[in-house]
Amino acid sequence: MSERRASLTEPRIENLLEREDSKFTLVTLAATRAREINDYYNHLGEGLGKIVPPQVTSVSRKPLSIALEEIEAGKIVKADPPVPEAEAEADAVAADETESVEAVDGPDAG
Repeated sequence: MSERRASLTEPRIENLLEREDSKFTLVTLAATRAREINDYYNHLGEGLGKIVPPQVTSVSRKPLSIALEEIEAGKIVKADPPVPEAEAEADAVAADETESVEAVDGPDAG
């Protein structure tokens, strides 16, 4: 009997949504990873070491299907969104103020 090929219904959307909090995040993550997989196959002979090869064995040849299978297997996780510079600076200032107050009042002062 021939091996069953993956289709649009594999992996199931329900399984993928258990890994990610929203459909929009899932789509963005899958599209980004599919581009990376596509780049990997396009640059195979050039010796570029930055591009990560597919992390699952798949019967599909399409990068998006491979990316969705990787997400279902838990090989790809969402990266934390970048913190805008203004928020990062505000957090650094708040941390500095907290340290200076503790230094003046002492760690046990409340």
